[in-house]
Amino acid sequence: QVQLVESGGGLVQPGGSLRLSCAASGRIFSINAMGWYRQGPGKERELVAVIISDGRTNYADSVKGRFTISRDNAKNTVYLQMNSLKPEDTAVYYCNAVVKATMSSWVNDYWGQGTQVTVSS
Repeated sequence: QVQLVESGGGLVQPGGSLRLSCAASGRIFSINAMGWYRQGPGKERELVAVIISDGRTNYADSVKGRFTISRDNAKNTVYLQMNSLKPEDTAVYYCNAVVKATMSSWVNDYWGQGTQVTVSS
């Protein structure tokens, strides 16, 4: 019902910046939350940042002060601005959305395909 399309990943040098985008489309009544997760080599998937419908945000301690999550509600799009990137930020980044298709629908989780972010000299 819902598709998440991610973009913006790539190769950057340490200290550089990237901005990831994720656009949700399909049958959407409301989006309760959107967030970004990542999975580095040999590691489990972890929450990076989440933004709630009222605008509140939460970040992993490892990215606080460097990453900023934001939303464009009119476009059902979430962004992750990543500054001062470090090699340990290297991972596949996944977009997640918590979506209601109708006013009385169950809340469902949807995931993007993931986009590779590599931080290296």
